Amino acid sequence: MIKRTGFLMAALLVTVAQLSAQSFQLGIKGGGNLSNFLSTTSASGTSYSAQAGWNAGAFVNFWLGNHFAIAPEVLYTTNGAGIKGTSTGDGNTVNVNSNLHLRYVSLPVMAKVRFTGGFYLEAGPEVSVNVSSSTWQDQSVRNLTNSAELGGAAGLGYQSPIGLGISLRYNVGLTTVNRSSDATWSDVNLRNSAFSLDLFWTLFNNRRLAENW
Repeated sequence: MIKRTGFLMAALLVTVAQLSAQSFQLGIKGGGNLSNFLSTTSASGTSYSAQAGWNAGAFVNFWLGNHFAIAPEVLYTTNGAGIKGTSTGDGNTVNVNSNLHLRYVSLPVMAKVRFTGGFYLEAGPEVSVNVSSSTWQDQSVRNLTNSAELGGAAGLGYQSPIGLGISLRYNVGLTTVNRSSDATWSDVNLRNSAFSLDLFWTLFNNRRLAENW
């Protein structure tokens, strides 16, 4: 009885391992960002403009069947925007016109629905840790911004049978960027917003999975 139970457990473990191996893909990705700020209480005379950046990282596709996958990612990504306005201090008014650079380590978890031909849609939440090291008007950006951010993302893409692909994604912050009510840009309700255009390459099981799409 013990031997039979042990044999059945071993067979089950082997089966699970084989199924996991057949539906698992490791991927690398990278590309460009176009980021800006969303604001609901912008100070009079203050405006924001898009700035270019980049992202890079890795992800894993866990396919549940042939057309649906859960894909956790780890990304290093840039955000921020150009800020134009005025700053008043010590009785002087100074024109502000420069870029605020933000850096994050982001952890998205995307749900992917793939269609015949290789095209797919994706959406999911993400948590981003602020690792900015730049300064803003002689102040540390880390002192003016929150240490973490909760956001969401949605997009579409194409994955070829050999694993090469391209994706376009929109990311939006659900929590605010700045934590200081007297920040230089005079706005306490800024949220990150960015479009990302990436190239990626997946390893393992590309042709096997493509046969079923």
